[in-house]
Amino acid sequence: MTPAIQDSKTLQEWRETARFWTKHSDTIRTMFAPLTEVLIEDAGIGEGQTVLDVAGGAGEPSLTIAERVGPAGTVTCTDAVAEMVAAAESEAQRRGLTNITFRQCVADSLPFESNSLDAVVCRLGVMFFPDPLKALREMLRVAKPGGAISLAVWHRNELNPFTYIVSDVMSRYVDSPPANADAPNAFRFVESGKLASICKLAGAGEVHEQEFRFQIEAPISASEFWTMRSETSDTLREKLSKLSADQVLRVQQEVREATGEFFPNNQMSFPAQMIIVTGKKPKIVR
Repeated sequence: MTPAIQDSKTLQEWRETARFWTKHSDTIRTMFAPLTEVLIEDAGIGEGQTVLDVAGGAGEPSLTIAERVGPAGTVTCTDAVAEMVAAAESEAQRRGLTNITFRQCVADSLPFESNSLDAVVCRLGVMFFPDPLKALREMLRVAKPGGAISLAVWHRNELNPFTYIVSDVMSRYVDSPPANADAPNAFRFVESGKLASICKLAGAGEVHEQEFRFQIEAPISASEFWTMRSETSDTLREKLSKLSADQVLRVQQEVREATGEFFPNNQMSFPAQMIIVTGKKPKIVR
């Protein structure tokens, strides 16, 4: 889930964020479990396959895929941030998974042999790559002919109250200039066909795009939601650092009030929309 990038400032931000992703990893795994399932389905991942997870963050969807491919299959979890890779490896050891390996690397320079993997996935990471085209070409290079690449990205901010409620409240306290549509950011590929066109340009065939709607759910309260959101987002942490203690308390209260409807029985449940793009490496014609 973290970006495979080389910019030292951004990498440092993600190093600082890694401990919070580790802290909240169980909640995050539950939240995005439906997204993991659709990636597995679209990529055609099954028992005995070899799979690469690019920008796998603290271990998902790699760990779930490792359980799916079984002992005859293998998964490699990669991330640009060493602390994320270490967290993922620790969780795999805790679960007793032995069919998964780990590698710190960036997406546009994958240290794997060409034509060696049945499938390559990236869940909520490609939006942050400095050069998505180069990264997708690398993902296709390491895939076997006929192998799938499957990518998940956020749909529009206004379709996702999980993100927009906090950003709307924060905008009352800290100015947030609009992001460059092509710069690395969470909502870089919200335009229909934008990511799919890059996949095609990279050389993928049979490219398919779908909108995926689900509920971001987890057994946490509104207070716990605020803690998770305010800790796992480096952008939000930076903005909060500019506020006084009283202002931070007001932001927290306003967020709790605005999100109230999404915590029935004190359990988190946000409607969410993502975009899934899947393509295949063309088979060699002899």
